Amino acid sequence: MSLNAALKETLGLDGLEYRHDLGKDALFREALANDRGRIRADGPDDEPKAYETALGLKGPLVYYSDPSCTGRPVQDTFAVAWPEVEDKLWWKSDFQKFDPDHFGPLLERVAAHLNERGRHLYVQDVHCGWDPAYAVPYRFVGEYATHALFATNMFASGVDVADPESKRWTLLDVPSFHCDPERDGTLSARAVIIDMRNRVGLVLGRADYCGVVKKTMFTVMNYLLPEIGEMPMHCSANVGPRGDGAILFGLSGTGKTTLSADPERELIGDDEHAWTADGVSNFEGGCYAKLIDLDKAAEPVIAAALSMPGSVIENVPPLPDRLLAETDPQDLDLSDNAITENTRLSYPLAANPNVADGARGPHPETIVLLTADAFGVLPPVSILDTRDVMYHFVSGFTAKLAGTEVGVNEPKAAFSACFGAPFMAQKPSVYAEILAEKMKTHRARCILLNTGWSGGPHGVGKRISIQHTRALLNAALAGELDADKVGYENHPIFNLAMPTACPGVPTEILNPRNTWEDKHAYDVQAEKLRDMFRENYRSKGFDALGIEAVM
Repeated sequence: MSLNAALKETLGLDGLEYRHDLGKDALFREALANDRGRIRADGPDDEPKAYETALGLKGPLVYYSDPSCTGRPVQDTFAVAWPEVEDKLWWKSDFQKFDPDHFGPLLERVAAHLNERGRHLYVQDVHCGWDPAYAVPYRFVGEYATHALFATNMFASGVDVADPESKRWTLLDVPSFHCDPERDGTLSARAVIIDMRNRVGLVLGRADYCGVVKKTMFTVMNYLLPEIGEMPMHCSANVGPRGDGAILFGLSGTGKTTLSADPERELIGDDEHAWTADGVSNFEGGCYAKLIDLDKAAEPVIAAALSMPGSVIENVPPLPDRLLAETDPQDLDLSDNAITENTRLSYPLAANPNVADGARGPHPETIVLLTADAFGVLPPVSILDTRDVMYHFVSGFTAKLAGTEVGVNEPKAAFSACFGAPFMAQKPSVYAEILAEKMKTHRARCILLNTGWSGGPHGVGKRISIQHTRALLNAALAGELDADKVGYENHPIFNLAMPTACPGVPTEILNPRNTWEDKHAYDVQAEKLRDMFRENYRSKGFDALGIEAVM
């Protein structure tokens, strides 16, 4: 079927010009010439959205999203509640039901809006996933060349998928269409809506943060893979010189990207993966790195990608005394959060110097659940059995630091099921059960690795050194923390198995109570965090989902 016929049949688009599968240079030029919208809260809807730096075509594109959408619009994200998926999907505040009776008419109005405008659209055909056994053909259709360039960076190309048309998903991205909540069934003038039945995603209105283009498709993958018994994962992954794979789950700030970037191990990817019968493979063809306060010496790959042709810098403000066209991208102030803390850089996976062939690797020997405990009470490393894994996986704990938000004067617990709750389309227990089964089948070990504080909470204690964290991780990867190699003691409050020794790590820090001067204060703080775990378990109804309480 021709592209015109396919888009008419799937979306109702008719008589439009499609700029299909343009190269990165062409998309760069198109973005500068044509991408228009709002970039200031009080600004008009026709300002340039994309800018070049002093490097021109040989450097990055700088893009500004709508100021009301500098991250995923979670409160305006929906799935169509068709009868065949309604009981399977995990409905929550950031993934709500959309009335099927509203969806068809809304899609018709969006198509009529585009047909009447009669302007060109950008179409990029890519793939989500590098393994042809599950990879999904993904067609981006949208008004902004920047988003098409982003899709080209972030997704795989050239994957040989059997019968692609029967599996293809289409995302229609229309910032110029503003919803009417009373008419369209949305909650505001913008919406991100996933239609599992017809394999369509809609992104409408002021929802033009680039990350929507990738996270919408990952939410789809998180629904599709469990349907074939496979495991989608919000994690990083790498493989060692003896072919030993590892996956690292963790929320923002826990060290997932840093710890997976090991010069002794090949990187499979840093964010989204599948664990299938064939091993671990990346969903993505690129990386979407945070830029705020970037330490260029510690993150040289990201630093170099700032000047790379085809990369996209998002929401980093221009220098106050210089036009962007006169600015070297390396001179941008990456500490400037005037637009958002969530400044970003999109660049190809190939920019990393040590990427595993085909962004794929073997079944993992080691699974790491990362947390950054700012309460200062969790052990630096704990060894988890199957029950522990399922509990801590669905808990998805880390802690926000005092002072990072107005009114937060002490550490604040953050729980995100499966270490990516907003993107998990099915219920948490579905993923926990698949993970446990795959661990059993492939005899994978699992550790809970705490990259947070010791000797007291944040502001009193010290963060566990990166050297000790790496030594703990390396010991686990080498099997040196396995039961036949080292002894354990049980944490009486958290019921966690703590190794009594680890090469390169002072024995006294392995039990966190030893590092606190006031042992009673430690016990009080530990019991407080344990009770937070228990309340999260109770409030999320994990017991009814078959997850056993372990603390």
